[in-house]
Amino acid sequence: MLSPSLLHSPRQNHLLGALPLADLQPLLQALELVPMPLGQALYEPGLRMRHAFFPTTAVVSLHYVTTTGASVETTGVGHEGVVGIALFMGGDTTCSSAMVQTAGHGYRLERGLMQREFERAGALQRSLLRYTLALIAQISQSAACYRHHSVEQQLSRWLLNTLDRLPDGDLVLTHELVAHMLGVRRESITEAAGKLQDAGYIRYRRGHISVQNRAGLQTRACECYDVVRREMLRLQPVGEATG
Repeated sequence: MLSPSLLHSPRQNHLLGALPLADLQPLLQALELVPMPLGQALYEPGLRMRHAFFPTTAVVSLHYVTTTGASVETTGVGHEGVVGIALFMGGDTTCSSAMVQTAGHGYRLERGLMQREFERAGALQRSLLRYTLALIAQISQSAACYRHHSVEQQLSRWLLNTLDRLPDGDLVLTHELVAHMLGVRRESITEAAGKLQDAGYIRYRRGHISVQNRAGLQTRACECYDVVRREMLRLQPVGEATG
């Protein structure tokens, strides 16, 4: 059986993968491959953050949680990004929480090393700052989406965003989990998912949603999906890697 280290590489994360070898090399000994099981809390509001996480096959959901316990996803992070931007943006804590939405793996980097590498003002800093701009765009667009678009449009957008971070179209999740992400009632998700299934765009069974027709699903999503996708493509650090 192959060692897990032979099945995974830091370059599976787009931010790390775009780094020139000279910038990635100093990080390789410090980057720690970690499993990221479903439901794992990577950080909680107000608590000191100890690591930054670079997902490779996992997807992480960033949430804002109210004092009553209600929560809504502000954005998701997969192989395109990093979890823990507060560590290099001048803070050690955050008002949101981060929970693994789709199980997989990623690499974590100790807070002190993350901060030192960022302060070197090299390729990693440029990539992280551009990614942060894209993340802000996602969060801003999500706020508008929750206020102005239907549950069916929000669900379609969310499924497409999640699909972009996964190798296939089979999503392991429940209607209750999706409702929690979008901050709506489970019954609303069930109704919206039923319409998408009747149209032949998705197929769902307990604990799974499979996207059958991506192009069709895009016709049901609001403009938020395309706006955020274009911004992410514009800002992603493509073409820096050499060697």
